[in-house]
Amino acid sequence: MNIIILGAGRVGESVAESLVSEKNDITVIDPDPARLRPLQDRLDLRGVVGNGIQPSVLEQAGVADADMLIACASSDETNLVACKVAHDLFNVPTTIARLRSSEFEPGSALMAKTGFAVDEVICPEASVTATIRKLIAYPEALQVMEFGHGLVSLMVVRAVPGGVLVGHRLAEVQTLAPGLDMRVVAIYRQDRVMPSLDGQTAIEPGDEVFVLAATEHIAAVLAALRQTELPPVKRVMLAGGGKVGLRLAREACADYQVKLIEQDRNRCDYLATQLGSQALVLHGDCTDEDLLEDENVRDMDLFAALTNDDEDNIMACLLAKRMGAKRVLALINRKAYADLVQGTQIDIALSPASAVIGELLAHVRRGDVEAVHSLRRGAAEALEAVVRGDSRTCRMVGRRVDELDLPHGVQVGAIVRGLHTADGALAGEGAQPQVLMAHHDTVIQSLDHVIVFVPRKRMLRQVEKLFQVGATFF
Repeated sequence: MNIIILGAGRVGESVAESLVSEKNDITVIDPDPARLRPLQDRLDLRGVVGNGIQPSVLEQAGVADADMLIACASSDETNLVACKVAHDLFNVPTTIARLRSSEFEPGSALMAKTGFAVDEVICPEASVTATIRKLIAYPEALQVMEFGHGLVSLMVVRAVPGGVLVGHRLAEVQTLAPGLDMRVVAIYRQDRVMPSLDGQTAIEPGDEVFVLAATEHIAAVLAALRQTELPPVKRVMLAGGGKVGLRLAREACADYQVKLIEQDRNRCDYLATQLGSQALVLHGDCTDEDLLEDENVRDMDLFAALTNDDEDNIMACLLAKRMGAKRVLALINRKAYADLVQGTQIDIALSPASAVIGELLAHVRRGDVEAVHSLRRGAAEALEAVVRGDSRTCRMVGRRVDELDLPHGVQVGAIVRGLHTADGALAGEGAQPQVLMAHHDTVIQSLDHVIVFVPRKRMLRQVEKLFQVGATFF
């Protein structure tokens, strides 16, 4: 695809890096040549210096041949205008805008073709907040991602000695956890994916286990891979009162005791007016040991460092962990830092860009893709796609899982059946969809939502072909 990215900031850089690796033709527009230069040196893309809302700059970037415009500049106004200009003047088929303001709702008349012509809205802050809320609800997990309209979840959990399934073969899962329908789709051992999984593969302590199950079974699955179930989170301390910190504090106040540390005094005053008595706003440095001690960080079920400074977030988490916080989470923008600290004393290293990249990838993927989640900091991917057509026009319809031409290591994990009516429309409220864990003899039907784990991105094109509908695949 020919894709134009407006903005070479943190989000734009991460989006460009992910899309370039999939052999898309990428052009990045930014008014600052100092931002574009290192991108051009490091990645196979083209940079255009200029203001992306100007038609002449868009023309220079090749907008006439573009399949998609992703506007992720720092200003909402710039992104909205760029999408409007790209659609109205150049008929760009798909426009995506990064918008921080919650006033611009996806699907509203304002976003329609007669409005700002924004096909999709992405908000990294909202995506990060939703991710953290999941981790607060399930403290044993490293990641929790939803598929099939929330009916299926993919969980990433670190196996610990004493877990019911730990030290046992996958063939023993049904015996050890009767009635718990789940599917292990990948195991990472010492940061390397196990090349293949079968009934003889054993789960060892320290493994990162990727497992699919019905969302209602999340707690039971996590408990089977942990020695003891962690107590539910009640007390949360947040370091950093920026956009993510404020959004998370607002959402968490109703269910948890929240303390929020912010270094800027003026920002503290603003946070206090926004949160009222629901949260305790503290003025200070999140790396101040005396402050953390005075505020009883040792009693916190979760300490989350959410400032804009990666080093501060890492140091604050290390300090909080040493002082007794049960779990710590660091928001880290630099991929190299995230790779270094994930799974050490810092329980979770979360990248804002990786939290939102899946929303963009769903529009780049070929086929009827419903959801995409980027995993292992972009190295792997889990996607959900709807199977269309019949046995003559689609490689998947009417075939067993073991008859599919899947690349080595790719796993069909689960199927959600019954989300559509016979004519392909979404079923109404009375529908009763089924969640099926995929086995070798499971037969895939038209309109099934199939969830696939792909351990390496180079395999994606072959997987996408399975979902594509043609006149015939012979």
